Amino acid sequence: MARQAECIVRAIQIRSGAVSAAALCLGAALFAQPANAQDDATLPGVTALPPVSVDVTKPKKRPKRAATRTGPRVAAPAPLLPPAPAQPLDTQDTRTGAVGVYANSTSVATKTNTAIINIPQTVDVVTKEFIRDNNFQTLTDVTRYVPGVAIHQGEGNRDELVIRGVDSSANFFVNGFRDDVQYYRDLYNAQSVEVLKGPSALIFGRGAGGGLVNRTLKEADWATRREVTATTGSYFDRRVTADLGQAINENVAARFNAFYEQSDTFRDYGHFERYGVNPTMTFQPADDTKVKLSYEYYHDERLADRGNPSQSLFNMIPNAANAGSLRAFPAPPFASGRSTLFGSPIYNGTHADVQTAMAFIEHDFGNGLSVKNGTIHASYLRGYRNVYPGNGALAGAVNQTQTAVNLAAYENATNRNNVFNQTDFTYKAVTGPVKHTLMFGTEFGLEASLAQRNTGYFPEASVANTVVVNPFAPTYFGPVIFKHTVTPAQTDASSRTDLSLQSGYVQDEIEITRYLQVIAGVRQDRYDLTALDQNTNSTRGRVDDLTSPRGAVIVKPIDNLSIYGSYSISYLPSSGDQFSTLNDGTLILEPQQFENKEVGVKWNILPKLLFTAAAYELDRTNVPIADPNRPGFFFPSGAHKIQGFEASLKGYVTDTWQASLAYAYTDARIASATSPTIVPGNVVQLVPQHQFAFWNKYQFTPIWSAALGVIYFSDSFASSDDTVKLPGFVRFDAGIYAQLDKTWRMQLNIENIFDTLYWASADGNNNISPGQGRTVRLTAIANF
Repeated sequence: MARQAECIVRAIQIRSGAVSAAALCLGAALFAQPANAQDDATLPGVTALPPVSVDVTKPKKRPKRAATRTGPRVAAPAPLLPPAPAQPLDTQDTRTGAVGVYANSTSVATKTNTAIINIPQTVDVVTKEFIRDNNFQTLTDVTRYVPGVAIHQGEGNRDELVIRGVDSSANFFVNGFRDDVQYYRDLYNAQSVEVLKGPSALIFGRGAGGGLVNRTLKEADWATRREVTATTGSYFDRRVTADLGQAINENVAARFNAFYEQSDTFRDYGHFERYGVNPTMTFQPADDTKVKLSYEYYHDERLADRGNPSQSLFNMIPNAANAGSLRAFPAPPFASGRSTLFGSPIYNGTHADVQTAMAFIEHDFGNGLSVKNGTIHASYLRGYRNVYPGNGALAGAVNQTQTAVNLAAYENATNRNNVFNQTDFTYKAVTGPVKHTLMFGTEFGLEASLAQRNTGYFPEASVANTVVVNPFAPTYFGPVIFKHTVTPAQTDASSRTDLSLQSGYVQDEIEITRYLQVIAGVRQDRYDLTALDQNTNSTRGRVDDLTSPRGAVIVKPIDNLSIYGSYSISYLPSSGDQFSTLNDGTLILEPQQFENKEVGVKWNILPKLLFTAAAYELDRTNVPIADPNRPGFFFPSGAHKIQGFEASLKGYVTDTWQASLAYAYTDARIASATSPTIVPGNVVQLVPQHQFAFWNKYQFTPIWSAALGVIYFSDSFASSDDTVKLPGFVRFDAGIYAQLDKTWRMQLNIENIFDTLYWASADGNNNISPGQGRTVRLTAIANF
């Protein structure tokens, strides 16, 4: 693939040789054998369930490991899950009570490790074992089993989700820090993935109106690990991972995660290559102090693919005059074959190079006061090119006679350097009969970005910025010239932006009685954005001061049941998710507001079986409406109203049967017009009214287990003008697992067992992605 965009991408690359060298030294240190290494004599794949209670109080003295056991192995009697081996008390798994598909607690939504039953917000925790059992490799794989989350295509070059009817490519976090650049993430080093629903500004700041996704990374925690996996399967997939960790001594632990993957895809000319390394170290110089260090280098390169066009039924573009007819008879996606590429294998491509360094310091002052300070420095070098269905009289749709479709082209480069620092204090106190958990803290950040877009031109075409191809042979092999264009009809963005962030928050969790808790808090954010428009050499600036409140009441009639009501508000500044540009139109807009009201119930039916349900109403206001008389200007009067219900049951039904059952009803509507064709009553794009997911795993013997999953999405629309419909679908997945001995584990995963043809996602009416066909993966896992 040609690399004109790469010159731009490399312009602000961070020099990190010293950091990389230190990372290699850290990785090498992991192979040293500790003096007190423990020989785990039980089957690692068949572990007993830990107790549901989570001891968040750090022990004053780390217990010594048990002595190595010798002698012959005794076959495990019924029940099938034998007692767990001795292990360090303060591991990531024991802190959260994670086992199998179940997690008892999380620290993401509250800044402190809190039982999920006590969090007045919908939180879905996807554990590392659930990720492993399903062989999930991307965030979009994970979220198909999370109710209320739909997949946005992201122009075929990035992760993008629609959570509770709100689309975002920036509401991604890693260890609680914003990870807002657009790229594809991998899960090789993920301890868990947490999905929070509803506005979460008090903890996370801007945006996140419908929800957010946080990856909690694996950390060094004094547990000995020697795990290597190798996967192969459909489309010549080759993937290897390594997870190595141990105690260097009583005060220092280290861990090293790495992976490499190369594969073709089910789409013609599809391919990708990605790899990453993530060494971490944890120091505990004293019982009340802990320091955690992490560095990651991650690379992803693949074919960019914006999918298929739609089939025009009326041979005309949707507009205010005919949009009603098109909504009554929405067009279907054009199905010329699941694998057909509507683009160019020569030019289509996307790549990302991400370097991230994190440091955390935790200290317990005693008397109920503790502090955690974290800093992240992240460098993103990213670019992509797309030749895709677009432009022409039908804006990329196949004409009525199925003889022609137009292709367009563009390239984009976005570089960013992020630095964030968070300080969180927690103070536990008692005032009379009332208990308080007071949290307060600050966040400071800097984001420096460089973005440029170039338009693609087809020198062989009669109209320079589009080419006509046969929809049954749409793959384009001709030349494309990419150049920066600034004309009255076409303006390619070219900007440098600097964002300064200062935030402070306070929240009090008040336990009035054991039956009643009240939570109240507020966050103040100041966003100072300066943007240099390199097309005109003009500088614009805007400051937003935003106040985001949060309140909740929790009633606990019994210890394992909570009923809650909550209210929260988040804002999205007018510059949007990416803060990559600022023009005369967005300069004067008010921030979008997300107001959420929610009631719910959480019930630990069994010690490791959690039922949750919630009903909510989310109002999105100040949505920009394009001014037809002034290009680039907007009216801040658009609105969405989203109402829904979600329920899930997750955990162990018995010691040998674990399940995840989830349902979501989402009614996401346009409440106030946002364009001539997006009018009140329309359904918001890519929001199915019904979602259902059911996954079961059963342990038949200490060696053999199997899983079956089913995913259902009802109909949705490719865009909010409701003129192109994506039919609903049902997909079945399965897994078979064999724990051969304490060292070797094998698993076979089959996605889309019945090879169902379905439409997985879209990025507008004429960029629609078909779902992947039957996919088989065989994995060998070795624990030494």
